[in-house]
This record gives sequence, structure tokens and C-alpha cells, in this order.
Amino acid sequence: IRVSGPEAVSIGARVFRPAGAAAWTAESHVAAYGHVVEAHTGAAVDEVLALAFRAPRSYTREDVVELHCHGGAVTLQRVLTLVLDAGARLAEPGEFTLRAFLSGRLDLAQAESVHALVAARTAAAADSALSGLMRGGLGSAVSNARARVLAALAEVEARLDFADEMPDLDVDALAEEVAQIRGEVRSALEAARHGRMLSAGLRVAIVGRPNVGKSSLLNAWSGSERAIVTDIAGTTRDSVEAPASFGGAPVTLVDTAGIRATTSDVDVVEQIGIERAIDAAAEADVTLVVYNAAEGWTAEDTAAFESAFPEESHRRSPAVLVANKADLLAEGENGGSARGVPDWIADACASHVLTSALRKEGIAEVGGAMEAIVGVGAAAAEGRAWAASQRQLEALARAEAALGRVLDTAEARLPEDFWSVDLRDAALALGAITGDDVTEDVLDTVFSTFCIGK
Repeated sequence: IRVSGPEAVSIGARVFRPAGAAAWTAESHVAAYGHVVEAHTGAAVDEVLALAFRAPRSYTREDVVELHCHGGAVTLQRVLTLVLDAGARLAEPGEFTLRAFLSGRLDLAQAESVHALVAARTAAAADSALSGLMRGGLGSAVSNARARVLAALAEVEARLDFADEMPDLDVDALAEEVAQIRGEVRSALEAARHGRMLSAGLRVAIVGRPNVGKSSLLNAWSGSERAIVTDIAGTTRDSVEAPASFGGAPVTLVDTAGIRATTSDVDVVEQIGIERAIDAAAEADVTLVVYNAAEGWTAEDTAAFESAFPEESHRRSPAVLVANKADLLAEGENGGSARGVPDWIADACASHVLTSALRKEGIAEVGGAMEAIVGVGAAAAEGRAWAASQRQLEALARAEAALGRVLDTAEARLPEDFWSVDLRDAALALGAITGDDVTEDVLDTVFSTFCIGK
């Protein structure tokens, strides 16, 4: 149980009695053994270790006290009740990290990295979040870029305020500086996008006509028997999800009902499953379009593709063609040549991969095709992946766009006040990431997603 604030030590002293001593000295960063006791009766409630972290050498830069109790809901609740009775109150979600931000120990980007670290679902996502927390990561890069933007803004506004006393603005030199800053912001945006993917993960829909091995592919990739597999077409009648990973990113695989060319012999339940399959393809980050390699592409495959990706739909995810059941190919037969696949469908898909779900072959190649689509490989090769929230990505994009407008202004040789507006927009967008320019409503939104203990 953690308590932070100016009264933390006195509250701790009211409930904790050290073994062999009359009173707790609360020496900083030293564990003391003893008991939590009821104030009126002196009866022991739990055997604990008490630690004090004196300001400013604590997570919040306030006095912090921790009581390390035995596990179990009843014991913890009894100790918590005594702490509350002694003058504490329950923390709001993320309040400890909010206090660390308000005290200047963390910038807002680092504070959001704490949430990303707690929520990480893979080792790569945890490393990405920890990088942002320990070495500054996104916050450090953004702070440097913002400082340079503010310096450029000062140059421009000095000419606006003291036009008669200042030399003419060196437009070419300032444009070169802005171009360099924009390059840094773009680089940070790419690293943040990769980090966002590592934390949020990808949703991958597996679609196609019935009985092409979609469920077997899900089972092979996820290493589970989540989906039922039979020789009967239409076995899967609803979407089935399974967790997997690739490139350090968590992946949710979605096996879907086979999409039939005609619906005259389809019952109501299967029709609902087909509709959900079409929705899954629209909502996925990547869609795997599976067909039978031994049979080649058929008219039924074309009908299934057209249903999954209707021309009028604006929600179309990138697709990979997967020729499954390679184990059924005759010796020497090439099932990876996309035989029979219409050119317009082949062109609409990013790549074509040959797999055998039965033999668990080709799974790595499917992952490689997905990496090419989402850019995991390139970002990973650069060695940077900063945990980022959607809010931070949008702010970086706004800053990059504003800097682009500054360069357009320079090229058109427009007056200095045009420069000022867009440079100020870039500075505000970057400041929203580090917390230098952020409203209370934004802080409430950011920290409301934290758990109570952080």
C-alpha cells in the first residue's frame, strides 16, 4: 500500500509499529520490519515491511511511504482501512504518475510511457515503453525539436516587433533549419508509429471461401487449437480470435466464416457469420486472403474477394494472398505462381505467399509479407521504437504538417507573419506531447486510463 504527500510519513507512523522500538524513525530508503496495528487497541493487523522515501528522492518527489503486506484481499483491505482512517484518501487513476509529472520528475511523454509499460503485451513493447521512460525517448526528441522551433519563432517575431532595428531575415538559412527540424519530427513520428504498433498490436483477418484452410492457418500460427477444423465446408460459422505475435508486436488473428459465392443454400446463422467475415476484413489492419493452392484460384474465390472488399467500401485493409494447402500439390508443381488469380486481384494485394498450415510451413513468410506492409522491419532495423499514444501521434502529425507549411511559405517568399503562425502551431503541437502546452482536460484524459496503483 503506497501513500504519497506531505503527511505520508505521519500517516505511516500512526499505523506502523517497528519491532523492538517504540517509534518509527522513517529513515529514507531503509526497510523496517514490524506490524500494522489498530490505533485504539494496539492489536496487530498484519506483519509488514515499511519503507519511507523522503522527498525529493521518490517517484512523486513527495514523501512516500510503502507498507508491504501479506497477500490476500481481507488483510490488504484491513490495512487500507486503517491508512484511510489515519488521514489518507484513495488515489485517483494515475495520480502517482500525475504528481510525478506536476513535480517535474517526468515529462508528459515519459508519464504516458509508464502506462505503456504496464500495458505491454510483448517483450518488444515493454522495451519500447522502457526506452521512452528511462532515456527520454520520444519526449527528449520532441523537447529538442520544440526548442529549435521556438528559437526560429523568436527570430521571426523579432523582425515583426523591431523591423527597423533588425537586419533582414535570412530566409534561406531559416528554411534550412526548419527543414532539418521537420526531418527530426518525421523520424520521431515513424519511431512513434512503430512503438504504437508494438503496444496496440495488429488485427489480422483471415478470409476466403469455405474449406481453404483458414482455421488451420489460425491454429498453426497461434500454436493453439482455437478453431475447429474438419473437411466439411462451412465448419466455421462465427469469427474466432486467437493471440499471436510477429516482429515483437502482438497480433490478434481473426478466423472468419467462409464466404460463399451464392447464399441460396446458406442458413441464417451462416449468413450472419459471412456478414461478420466481411466486417472483420474492413476493420482489420491486414487481411489474409486464403485460397487452395492445389485447386488454384476459382470463380468462388473471386466472389469471396469481391464480397470481402466491395468497390463502394472506403474501409479496405491491405491484403496478402495466401495459397494454402501446399502439401496437396503434386511433386514439382508450383503453387506459388498465383495461377488463375485475376490480374486486378493480384495487383490489389501486397504480396503472394505459399503455405501449408498442416505442416506449419510458410508462416514466417506470411509474417514477412505483413512486415513489408506495416513497416516493422524498417523501423526495427533503425533500432528505435518509442511507445506512443494516439494523442501523441496526432500531435506529431500536426507539427510535421505545420513545419511543411512554413517551408511552403519560405518558397513563396510570403511575409514573416505567415511564418509566425505556422511555427507557433508546430511549437504548440510539440508542447502538447511533453506537457509544456497542455490543458487540464487533456491531463484528465491521459491519466484516467491509468490503473489506481500508478
